[in-house]
Amino acid sequence: MSLLHDLSDAFGDAFVALGLDRGLGEVVRSQRPDLAQFQCNGALPGAKQAGRNPRELAQEVIDALADRHRFADLSIAGPGFINITLADEVLGAHLSDIAADERLGVPSLHPERVLIDFGGYNVAKAAHVGHMRTTILGDALQRLARFMGHDVTSDIHLGDWGLQMGMLLVGVEEEQPDLPYFDVDHAGAYPKESPVTLADLATLYPAISARTKEDPELAERARLATLELQKGRPGYRALWQHFVDVTLDAQRKDVDDLGVAFDLWHGESTVADRVDPMIERLLEAGVARKDAGAVIVDVVRDDDKMEIPPLILAKSDGAALYTTTDLATIEMRVDTLGVKEIIYVVDARQSLHFEQVFRVARRAGIAPADVSLEHVEFGTVNGPGGQPLRTRDGGLPLLADFIADAISAANDRITSAAIAEDASDEERADIARKVAVAALKFGDLINHRTSNYIFDLERFVSFEGKTGPYLQYAAVRIHSIARRAEEAGIVPGPVVAPSVDEERALMLMITALPEVVERAWDQRAPNGLAEYTFDLSGAFNRFYEHCHILNEEDQARQASWLTLALTARAVLVQCLDLLGIEVPERM
Repeated sequence: MSLLHDLSDAFGDAFVALGLDRGLGEVVRSQRPDLAQFQCNGALPGAKQAGRNPRELAQEVIDALADRHRFADLSIAGPGFINITLADEVLGAHLSDIAADERLGVPSLHPERVLIDFGGYNVAKAAHVGHMRTTILGDALQRLARFMGHDVTSDIHLGDWGLQMGMLLVGVEEEQPDLPYFDVDHAGAYPKESPVTLADLATLYPAISARTKEDPELAERARLATLELQKGRPGYRALWQHFVDVTLDAQRKDVDDLGVAFDLWHGESTVADRVDPMIERLLEAGVARKDAGAVIVDVVRDDDKMEIPPLILAKSDGAALYTTTDLATIEMRVDTLGVKEIIYVVDARQSLHFEQVFRVARRAGIAPADVSLEHVEFGTVNGPGGQPLRTRDGGLPLLADFIADAISAANDRITSAAIAEDASDEERADIARKVAVAALKFGDLINHRTSNYIFDLERFVSFEGKTGPYLQYAAVRIHSIARRAEEAGIVPGPVVAPSVDEERALMLMITALPEVVERAWDQRAPNGLAEYTFDLSGAFNRFYEHCHILNEEDQARQASWLTLALTARAVLVQCLDLLGIEVPERM
């Protein structure tokens, strides 16, 4: 039902009728909306291929069009651009179709089995500002992919299996040496209650990490503890499981508060049993080789413009690295989940890592040619002045604190704007939470993912300007208009031909949804969808200023305007949902 696809098909048929390529008939939104609604630029390259005059060919294309009555105007501009304006009746009928379609005109693509890896939280650490962008962007992408019709699995991919775990094991042993986890002869069950909290671990890790840099003996103990954990020492595994459990309790709350859901909470440890067989197989196949006791894979290519170092599969002591578990994870995802696309939403600083891992996965046959591997990189979240966000003691601000601060700021803004004054405390709390999450998400997603941006909570929670709360308010306002129309006995009806430019502009804006969604997914860039959502709210405001639904005397036009308003709201709410933003019932 995409209008652009429909028009492109019509112009493609015309080019084919003239013996030329169908692709020349692609129709795009006009770059000069004051002259036309759409344009087709295929006559220029088509004329070059055929050795023809482009303006003459453009006229022949127009003459070859079927259903010429669909167009109010078809004209030729410049060296052969075809300007296209639809008949108002056709535009109105198309809007009626969109209004009746639960997908609002967005076609469902042929589904692929897609896995989106985002979050990347670490065990024994609370989620912090560095996890915010991957979580928000990854969630928007999984929502887009599902709406496009793909079969999507999301995986947080926890960091739970490296040297950090060995440091923590040694640190806990130093503080509580009598715990049974450290007794190699312990034969009974291990305690069900964790001897440490997440706060304990968060305090312990930086201290023990700093000490290992100054104490070679302690560093060696941490290295051996890591190796023994990975090899399956029971006491270490039991204590490590406590580390995981207390961490996930906090991290699940953080993502729930952000309105984000993961299908899988797998970690590096999920593929621990695959690591050794995979390494042996790569050695036997000649893909990997031993070097000074370590196992490495050369990934350099003749056409590389920069030096790409070898990927280390295993250190000389046999311990696996996260490069190793990333390869084993790809193997698991292909073998057991049957995925055809794996998308990693990870910041740009990891680009070399993924280049190495992807090259080895291809060379080793872990990822067959029909499986796509993609790193969706993004920039950083900075504080005032463009400096990285830090707490007063130099640490990274916690995600839970960010959410709490946003809720507090939203509460203040709601109070000052006298919003939902008669609401219960519970409803006001719900509105504040939704406004806060909208502020955080839209403040992030309005920026292209590769850009750094300044975190400005005061601006993000505003009900004015290009913000999430402003768009929530726009959707609630349309809902209020519809409610008043219902109370007045006004019933929505078929969309008729537009009568004013503002009405026509809103209709055209609504018809753009399919290409906006498709582009946002194809480019892995939800900022285009965020911009469209803001532009749509502006188009509706201009329409409503000129088209007074409640006071219109022509009942057919009044019913049409109400349907148009309801459709605009449906599109607005759908776009916000794709961005992970909920709309309150009232504001």
